[in-house]
Amino acid sequence: MTAEGYEVRTDLADMDFDRIHPWLSTDAYWAIGRTRDSIETAARNSLNFGVFTVEGGQQVAYARVLTDHANFGWLADVYVDRDHRGRGVGRLLVDAVMEHLEPIGLSRVLLATRDAHEVYARVGFEPLPDPDIFMIRS
Repeated sequence: MTAEGYEVRTDLADMDFDRIHPWLSTDAYWAIGRTRDSIETAARNSLNFGVFTVEGGQQVAYARVLTDHANFGWLADVYVDRDHRGRGVGRLLVDAVMEHLEPIGLSRVLLATRDAHEVYARVGFEPLPDPDIFMIRS
C-alpha cells in the first residue's frame, strides 16, 4: 500500500526501533517511560505496521495490533512522527491496519485514544455502547 510518497510495511524486521522507542517513551502520553526492551517485546508479540517514506525508506509512523487471530484485536501504540503529521500518514496507517484485519474476521477491535477520535471514526470505530461492563486492572 502506498500513497503520496509513503508506503506501509508489516514485517517486524523493517520496524526501526531506534525511532519507535523515543517516539513512544518520550512523546506518546500513554507510553511515557517505556523501556526499549518492553517496546520490542510488545512488537514481537503483535502484528506490526509501519509507514515509511518511499524515497529513503525512513520510518515515519508505527502501530501494532494485539490479537487472537479469531475474535478480538486491540489497536495500540499508534504514532505518527511530528514532522509528518497533517499529511494523511495517520489515515494511511489506520486504513492499512483495518484492511489487514478484515480477512481475519475479528468480531471486535478496540482502542483507546484521548485525541484522535475523528481518525478512528472514519474507519468505523465508535464509543463503547456499554462502557459500564468493561473493567481494568492497573
